[in-house]
Amino acid sequence: MQTLNPNSNIDDQAKPSAVVPMIIIGMLFFIFGFVTWLNGALIPFLQIVCQLTESQALLVAFSFYIAYVVMALPMSWVLDKTGYKKGMSLGLGMIALGCLLFIPASYSQEFAVFLFAQFVMGTGLTILQTASNPYIVKVGPQETAAVRISIMGLLNKFAGFLAPIVFTALVLGEFAGVNAQSIAALSEADKALQISALADGLVLPYAYMTGALLVLAVLLNFSSLPELVLEKPGSEDEQAGSLMAYPQLILGVFTLFLYVGAEVIAGDTIGLFGSQLGVENATSLTSYTMAFMVLGYLMGLVIIPKFVNQAQALSGSAILGLILSVVIVFSDPQSTQISSVLWGWMGIALLPDPVTLIAILGFANALVWPAIWPLALDGLYTLTARGSALLIMGISGGAVLPMLYGFLAEHFDGQSAYWMMLPCYGFILFYALKGHKIRAWKKA
Repeated sequence: MQTLNPNSNIDDQAKPSAVVPMIIIGMLFFIFGFVTWLNGALIPFLQIVCQLTESQALLVAFSFYIAYVVMALPMSWVLDKTGYKKGMSLGLGMIALGCLLFIPASYSQEFAVFLFAQFVMGTGLTILQTASNPYIVKVGPQETAAVRISIMGLLNKFAGFLAPIVFTALVLGEFAGVNAQSIAALSEADKALQISALADGLVLPYAYMTGALLVLAVLLNFSSLPELVLEKPGSEDEQAGSLMAYPQLILGVFTLFLYVGAEVIAGDTIGLFGSQLGVENATSLTSYTMAFMVLGYLMGLVIIPKFVNQAQALSGSAILGLILSVVIVFSDPQSTQISSVLWGWMGIALLPDPVTLIAILGFANALVWPAIWPLALDGLYTLTARGSALLIMGISGGAVLPMLYGFLAEHFDGQSAYWMMLPCYGFILFYALKGHKIRAWKKA
């Protein structure tokens, strides 16, 4: 079996071996970007179809991201047994199963079935994330790891940009302008008919996704992707450490928890908030957030590590997130001045200022994920797979924090709920400035 040892010196002869893994893993990043950011369209969509409150609708994200907590360590054990390539093929198959479950969920309009399908898809993505992120980190030099992850992030977020647009076009069809306000204005009979028609629109797209994912799973299993071999020089005693002995990892997990929560809030609540404000095509609003994330990733490719290092990029992202969070709360929802300046001259539909600012959070968030991974995994060597599993568990922030947002939105209002972003970006700033440098816990 062809293997790839990232801890050996990378000479001119070894460099070409990274090309095939980058292409194949890039394809996977596109796939789970598309699947993940479909949630931004599904949340306002299922709020209408299943007649949900904001908190209930955000269970769509919760059931998806909670799989990262429940299944991360089991999936790391699967990788130990199967290897990275077969494990990732299994992950694609599980995502296909989740897509298949959307068909009976659509016909029954049972919210619980939708949530189970989301959990199954999240489980499949857990194994893909657990395998692919350390693969990209370890396939080349440590100092350029953030650049490689940024390339993957570009594919991931570009897929996230496309997903809500494709969803709106294929699923909503003639109901593309639907939102919570327009549905509420219908009579009960008309509402039932339109909801049934909306639910039926899910069947064919998810059937196609199921077939495509199964084909890709088979192709990946027989591809030339080399196995990743992680070796650490030194004695067996040096290799047998506990993950808790690595503060940069543990603090990184919590940082990732807060970051993913903030990222999901920016990507998935924008549709809910926009729908409540009466913005048309609210299911496609996640695309605005993803577009700004793509811009952020492009900037990362230019500036890292030539002008700033990974920690500095993380600091700048956190500071921008803090500023935007405050401005979102105080901006005028009746004004569209910001979007008018940014893209109104291109003829693109204008958005209320707070919605535009939520989208711009995508720019602040773009470089956080690619910076945290190499900083947190630095020095783990043979514990990389386990460390990656812990970091993947941090993705559960995407389950917990949006639910907190929903609670605050219902008890206060959707705009004021964005105050919760401040402590998230505050801790990210701490990790960037100090947390990632800590190599030992202080003894009492």
